[in-house]
Amino acid sequence: MRIVIAGGHGQIALRLERLLSASGHEPAGLIRNPDQADDLRAAGAEPIVLDLESATVETVAEALRGADAAVFAAGAGPGSDVARKDTVDRGAAVLFADAAERAGVRRYLVISSMGADASHEGDEVFDAYLRAKGAADDDVRARAALDWTILRPGMLTNDAGTGLIRLEASTGRGPIPRDDVAALLAELLETPATAGLTLEAVSGSTPITVAVKAVAGN
Repeated sequence: MRIVIAGGHGQIALRLERLLSASGHEPAGLIRNPDQADDLRAAGAEPIVLDLESATVETVAEALRGADAAVFAAGAGPGSDVARKDTVDRGAAVLFADAAERAGVRRYLVISSMGADASHEGDEVFDAYLRAKGAADDDVRARAALDWTILRPGMLTNDAGTGLIRLEASTGRGPIPRDDVAALLAELLETPATAGLTLEAVSGSTPITVAVKAVAGN
């Protein structure tokens, strides 16, 4: 499969690109900074320089044409202000979904956040982030043209992955290594029966493949 990943230089995205490439897939990552291109190539992914904050829907759709799946892994990142939470975590997510529809890419995965809620209250930057992610998730869930799966991992760590998780509609809070989130995304891409699900994931005791089959009803 050809899989296009928005936010292709993110920590989870680079892990996912390595996994996909090693499995024989063709990952491509959207990046704003051309200096990051070599990192994507080293991960086995095709770099596509494109800024989701300024690109048109048609430009993004062109990057998505011919893909079998799309993954939204972009984010404004630590240190960004409230305005960029809206333009990236919400606005760019909506733009990427619009482009996927226009390009005819049905399979669509989103890395969201536990606690994302468009009506979340609070005046801190993190509150704005949760509202932006929640609004983006609501937008995706309303799209009949996309076979979407929304993944809301717990607290991300750089610990080595164990391959053991808890995956449910609601898990409660907990940590999860980025390695395991990437492996979970790769498994979700291979499991179209998870379309239409919003899932939380934390470290647990169930192998990733088994956990995904369980939520898919297999």
